[in-house]
Amino acid sequence: MTTHVPALHGSASASLRAMARVGELHPFGVCILLAGAFMPIMDFFITNVALPSIDTSLHASASSLQLVIAGYGVAYAAMLVLGGRLGDRYGRHRLFLGALVGFVLASLACGLAPTVGALIAARILQGGTAALLVPQVLATFHHILEGERKARALAMYGATSGIAAVVGQLLGGLLVSADIAGTSWRPIFLVNVPVGLIVLLIAGRIVPATRSPHPVGIDGPGTVLFAAALAALLIPLTEGHSLGWPWWTWLLIALAAGLAAATYTVEKRAEQRGEVPLLPPSLLRLPSMSRGLAMVLIFSVGFGAFMFMFALTVQDGLHADALHSGLAILPMALLFSAGSLLAPRLLRRFGRAAMSAGAIIQLAGLATLVTVLVHNWPHVNLWTTAAPLALVGAGQSMLFAGLFRSVLADVPTRLGGIGSGVLITVQQSGLALGVATLGTIYLAIEPNSVPRAFATAEYLQMGIVALLAAGAATLPRLTPTPTDPPAIDD
Repeated sequence: MTTHVPALHGSASASLRAMARVGELHPFGVCILLAGAFMPIMDFFITNVALPSIDTSLHASASSLQLVIAGYGVAYAAMLVLGGRLGDRYGRHRLFLGALVGFVLASLACGLAPTVGALIAARILQGGTAALLVPQVLATFHHILEGERKARALAMYGATSGIAAVVGQLLGGLLVSADIAGTSWRPIFLVNVPVGLIVLLIAGRIVPATRSPHPVGIDGPGTVLFAAALAALLIPLTEGHSLGWPWWTWLLIALAAGLAAATYTVEKRAEQRGEVPLLPPSLLRLPSMSRGLAMVLIFSVGFGAFMFMFALTVQDGLHADALHSGLAILPMALLFSAGSLLAPRLLRRFGRAAMSAGAIIQLAGLATLVTVLVHNWPHVNLWTTAAPLALVGAGQSMLFAGLFRSVLADVPTRLGGIGSGVLITVQQSGLALGVATLGTIYLAIEPNSVPRAFATAEYLQMGIVALLAAGAATLPRLTPTPTDPPAIDD
């Protein structure tokens, strides 16, 4: 830490702080905000490769291990929109810093948890603070940046989301295998403490304070109904398979449908009264939101399921350890990173066609990966999966960047926090739904044949990617034409 903080005391630091005081965001400030968003996104995936070690250390049941992931995911998804609303009202910079402190403390509690019950409770707290933290990043970009700088920052955020997911499994495997000072799985959470403190110190100095010029009150009924509907859906979908789908899981799913209908009714009536509800129906009807969110949802379903199933295929099917399971995904991470650097330029030049091309590249990578695994099983050398995974990562990077840029294209600046919260909620919910749906199909077939289970689930994901390739044409243009009218915020 000492190598970073002193650099903030020179003339460059003074210039960055001066920009923040006048409401400007330096490119380095963009990177710091992205670093703050990176940790919560990564923490959804980093636990996958550590579950066997947690089981050994804390003597956890299968259901408890599921709750280690589900508790974080449900709290994260259920509170994201509220996090965006609170940032709009009380200040995004203030909420970013406060939530970051909470996330660091919750991560510390996870790393020091003496029992699986304590770990689950800390993970729920970690997910809640993550939900308050992440929407402030997108909302700050949406409020401060304009034109190409905004488009580039949104594309970088989309790239960060994907890279964090891949790096989570890679870093998790490395840390668990290293067994630092005999701490086993605990460093996967403790690593957030020094990184979070560095981000906190720098962001407090160089990120400008912003809030909505038209702050609105907290929508209590909408918040409670939405959180209840989401929890009622995600808890049984996450826990159902491991528990054998008892009656109460089906009851909760039915209840989720009723709560979702009640949420829409309450939000619609609130908007008709002139209020600004948690999920404004008029916002969701914007072309960029309605079409873009549908594509983000199905993309996230496929992405979440793939990361889950590939880790299990490598560890349980090929009997690789956590380290090799993490390293196996490295080609995908490298090409995702490289593609993310090129994505803003390609999207600016080719627009929606670049997204369709990315989907086709991903489709080719998935088809090749399935072929390699099925035809060579069980004698699969992980080097033979490198090229297909590289194609998957390259294609995904273009889709991630384009989708995140598209969804917020029509959102007024004053609703930036709400729109950002909705976007990340849909992404997070899609990840959980992917594990619960395609992951359940995989787990149902896996005891009989691992390669057949992987291939069956991946054929379904390939259908999703094909839909994304065609659906990109329905999104708003990413490259303005000379006849486009100027954008109006309100």
